[in-house]
Amino acid sequence: MYDAIVTTGRKNQKSSIDLAKNTAVKLNIPFVERQNLSTSALAEMHNVKYVLVAKNNSLRLVTENNEIFFHPSLAHLRIKNCLKGEGDRLIEAMNLQRGMKVLDCTLGLGADAIVESFAVGEEGSVTALEINPYLAAIVEHGLHNFTDNNDSVLKAMHRVKVVNVDYMDFLRNVADDSFDVVYFDPMFRHPLERSTALNPLRDIVDRRAVTPEAIAEARRVAKYRVVLKENAKSLEFKRLGFENICGGKYSPIHYGVML
Repeated sequence: MYDAIVTTGRKNQKSSIDLAKNTAVKLNIPFVERQNLSTSALAEMHNVKYVLVAKNNSLRLVTENNEIFFHPSLAHLRIKNCLKGEGDRLIEAMNLQRGMKVLDCTLGLGADAIVESFAVGEEGSVTALEINPYLAAIVEHGLHNFTDNNDSVLKAMHRVKVVNVDYMDFLRNVADDSFDVVYFDPMFRHPLERSTALNPLRDIVDRRAVTPEAIAEARRVAKYRVVLKENAKSLEFKRLGFENICGGKYSPIHYGVML
């Protein structure tokens, strides 16, 4: 039984139909014609929770409460700042250098993965894992098809490799020291109220807390360090054994670093 369908925008352009049909095959869910119906009507008609919409060479996921789509978001500004010689706290926490191999266990909408890709350059690599197949499909398509006038942002996006998998399954099945840095950005135990960009994700995102077993596997897989992003006031750092915490004095976000 499936919990989603794929359709197009109300204007059935051939490119949108092709994208919708290809996505349906990839995700093994039905393609349905839009028939000028609302997405909520389609969801009710087919008894599904989610409707993926292919429109203008992009994919959007419509849930009961939100519409989720890819956008480089703050990654664009962060890369622009890096090009001007300003620092980035994530890059500093991960100590990223050109040529490094990064495993990002929690892709989400991909902003951090894009910044990581920029930092390691074309000599390096970023493998980004996402357990939700619909979110993985949206972001993977967006990374390769979003248009931007910043060549550095585009190249960084294109280099990110997206894998639809549970990060625990992935970690358990890769060799020791397969990556230089392993990164976790789970949904915060206590969400930041101002994080409006991430609020739509709460309908579909993996809400599990990172476990000590995951950290142990990550330490085995990482050559140099494991990094956890969390609310600055979070108790997760202590629970998981992160003693080295970095972040701005007034920043709501901190990074735990384990060597």
